[in-house]
Amino acid sequence: MKATPAEQQQLLRLQTIDTRLAQLAHRLGALPQAAPLADLAAKDDAVRRSRAEAVGTLEDAKTELRRLESDVSMVEARIARDGDRLTHTASMKDVSALESELVSLRRRLSDLEDAELAVMERVDLAQRAVDAIDDERAAIGVAQAKLEVERDEAAAGLATERDQAQRDRGAVAAGIPEALLAFYEQRRARGAGVGAALLRQRTCGGCTITLTGSDLDSVRRAAPDEVVQCPECDRILVRTDESGL
Repeated sequence: MKATPAEQQQLLRLQTIDTRLAQLAHRLGALPQAAPLADLAAKDDAVRRSRAEAVGTLEDAKTELRRLESDVSMVEARIARDGDRLTHTASMKDVSALESELVSLRRRLSDLEDAELAVMERVDLAQRAVDAIDDERAAIGVAQAKLEVERDEAAAGLATERDQAQRDRGAVAAGIPEALLAFYEQRRARGAGVGAALLRQRTCGGCTITLTGSDLDSVRRAAPDEVVQCPECDRILVRTDESGL
């Protein structure tokens, strides 16, 4: 393939921009906020699961408390009813039966009230556990929001650099012959993002191998407009006054 020395040197400008674009893409994909945000998301997920369990415990305790409150109300109603009947009966048999039942009901009420107090304590503890988890999730949310702002600001800056680099690339690529550009792109795809390298002091800038013997002679004999490749890495070798030929 033929290309003027000036056109070949334009490949070095293009390569510099492509390297910069690759670096920007890597930085955009590996922003420093990404890892802590992932950690916070995992922590929030674990906390959400803990909250579901804590809410389940709270609801169970509240259900039991409502049952006990209902039982207390029923026993209190029976005590009130039996007490009213006791004051209005003249039958000694009924009086004895009612007094016996009232003793049993008051004992039952005392037991229910003790159980009610115990369950109320459980409700309070369960509610505090849920509140603590909510506070933890809120703190995680604040940390996430802060990191997201920092990430977005960093990404916006890098995106601006990337957009400018892409415009620069377009301008440089427009001045390179189509066939040479296509060959460069082919070499770049096979060369881990590097399609053209400067030959400096007989050393390839792509693979850092120094040319010797017949390889060096072959490059020396090549006409200035001949597009040569590194015999080691197959990238385009761009020759300049620095090449040491």
